[in-house]
Amino acid sequence: MAKRKANIDVSRCVACGVCRLQCPREAISIFKGCYAVVNEDVCVGCGLCEKACPADAINLVEREIING
Repeated sequence: MAKRKANIDVSRCVACGVCRLQCPREAISIFKGCYAVVNEDVCVGCGLCEKACPADAINLVEREIING
């Protein structure tokens, strides 16, 4: 599993869909036309969405590692 994941600040997201178009894994969708959401099981933390976001609403964060 990737060490990082995309995190979307829904208060800044304008639901433009640019991030969704840039994601090579199709891990991002637009929820009810309001904001983007990330499927964490699919996201590989490549950062293409973060670079493309015109609202600066996406940043990459370290994944929590749960030892189980």
